[in-house]
Amino acid sequence: MAGDTVIDCGGIGKRYRRSWALKDCNLAIPAGHVVALVGPNGAGKTTLLGLLAGLSLPTEGAMSVLGGRLPGSPEALDRIAFVAQNAALYPGLRVGDLLAMGRHLNRRWDDARARTHLADLGIPVERKYGRLSGGQQAQVSLALALAKRPRLLLMDEPLAALDPLARHDFMAALLTAVAEDGLSVVFSSHAVSELEQACDYLVVLGGGRVQVAGEVDDLLVGHRMLTGPTAEAEEVAARLPVVRDRRAGAQSHLLVRTGGADAPVSGSWSQQRVGLEELVLAYLREPTASALPGPRRAVPTGEGALRA
Repeated sequence: MAGDTVIDCGGIGKRYRRSWALKDCNLAIPAGHVVALVGPNGAGKTTLLGLLAGLSLPTEGAMSVLGGRLPGSPEALDRIAFVAQNAALYPGLRVGDLLAMGRHLNRRWDDARARTHLADLGIPVERKYGRLSGGQQAQVSLALALAKRPRLLLMDEPLAALDPLARHDFMAALLTAVAEDGLSVVFSSHAVSELEQACDYLVVLGGGRVQVAGEVDDLLVGHRMLTGPTAEAEEVAARLPVVRDRRAGAQSHLLVRTGGADAPVSGSWSQQRVGLEELVLAYLREPTASALPGPRRAVPTGEGALRA
């Protein structure tokens, strides 16, 4: 894959009539990651996934997938699988019928892979899809997606309707596929507490723009929670890139970007590393704050790029 980059967006914007769902979206994601796409409702997550899948065109900007391929091109469609939010399949069809449809609708198809996945989970292919539990239906959708043998798997809120046990089983199956096939995954989710164990790359969208993008380990190392006297908070906050400032009584809590080193503050302040859930929630509560994405490679302007 050229540049080993699975997604590259330069100044992407998507407008629906007078409203912008995405605006000035710059993003470069290296291949081989499990990417959590997080943001409040209306942040542009579904729009971005649809653009990457080739379901629509950007209003402005340029983008490429899989190392320079055009989203929606035959080469990209063969290598990208997309599971839409609440993607209800035909409830009256048997699971085996859905597999047969997938085999006829895709140029690349590994039927044995899908059947093995379902058999390992005890999901009978002769049962009608509508008679399955929510967790089983999600596993059927995942089996259909993986049968394409994709290099990039896009999923829009795959965990939203699942109970905790079904979410655990779904993520276990997904991570097994990642380990076996080496595919890249981007999935949007509101299950922030479960992201740290499953994802190694984080993208936070806010107001249609990228607030945070980077390796999870780097982001966690590069932030600190400072706790100290409120009387000194103003001076400390003025010297540091503060993401979230909470002041309550005599104690203040400042989440700051530090670049990996301890923040230069007096001994009256304590410092702790933050978890992924705490980091994500802080940025979601402060939509104007940002952790700048890493260096982008230039999006090609020739055949492999998509421009408005």
